[in-house]
Amino acid sequence: MTDAADLAQARWTAFAARDRAQDGRFIVAVTTTGIYCKPSCPARRPRPENVRFFDAGADAAAAGFRPCLRCKPDEAARDATAVTRATALLDAAEETIGLEALAAAVGYAPHHFNRLFKRATGVTPAAYARGLRARRATAALDEENSVTQAIYAAGYSAPSRFYAEAGARLGMAPSAWRAGGAGVTIRWTIAETSLGPLLIAATDKGLCRIAFDENAAMLARRFPAATVVPGDSDFTALAAEVVALVEDPDRQRDLPLDVQGTAFQEAVWQALRTIPPGETRSYAELAAMAGKPAAVRAAGTACGANPVALAVPCHRAQRGDGSMGGFAYGIDRKRVLRAREGVRERK
Repeated sequence: MTDAADLAQARWTAFAARDRAQDGRFIVAVTTTGIYCKPSCPARRPRPENVRFFDAGADAAAAGFRPCLRCKPDEAARDATAVTRATALLDAAEETIGLEALAAAVGYAPHHFNRLFKRATGVTPAAYARGLRARRATAALDEENSVTQAIYAAGYSAPSRFYAEAGARLGMAPSAWRAGGAGVTIRWTIAETSLGPLLIAATDKGLCRIAFDENAAMLARRFPAATVVPGDSDFTALAAEVVALVEDPDRQRDLPLDVQGTAFQEAVWQALRTIPPGETRSYAELAAMAGKPAAVRAAGTACGANPVALAVPCHRAQRGDGSMGGFAYGIDRKRVLRAREGVRERK
């Protein structure tokens, strides 16, 4: 399936589900009525062959369609523009912008814009700003000689704010992060499973590596500055929970994680964690869930970069045509995991 076909399928899925998060990101035009709508329009759904998708209302209008009087799609475009402008303001800001000031800058009431922003991005403006500062801190810690200088360079008003906000996201102390993990202890074990030996490793924060056919030497190369030691008795229970994801994968388990990725990768990984056992999502659907419907290939790449197989169930991802797609640890293992969850594969 082509990228264009994947995008069209993702848009149809969002339209069929009346996904409000997609309002303002594309327009749905109905050829039998000559009307264009936003994805969440409450009107009855037309047949797929009678639908066309456009990036904006102006494009649909230029093609001869008129706006729906029920869902008022052009207002959704205004909302999307406001969110885009707000994120640009937050990205460019050197100091914190409060909700009232941000909403006023884009012409909305604070509480209404807070809901609008969260619906469009999945997070509130405050959470978006915290994530932005944390990403800046990660970059600054790699470049600055002083941790304190890096904290201020990232936009924090004081070191205490950084430790309060960024520590949980980074998963380790900021000085250790800058030093490539120095001072962090990673415990590991190799568990025997019906699908082969499984490396399980975790910091004090949570699981940092789950991989078939890897060993302690490979783990040490992945975390060269960390202290890598065999797991103790306290580690046994966590490892058993991970093994259960192989042997009994049809029950959801919410295990602690300590993983890092780009903002988009983390959004895809979070989307994967919301898929119930026995269900699947296409790469296009995952891209849409991560807030970037056009980034279908990037969603597939994010699945391949998943550092904690099973805990982040990338085996539940598939191509838009229903075929399984790839899996870092072999397609046979992916097929078995999905079969154990009750997934019926296309023939």
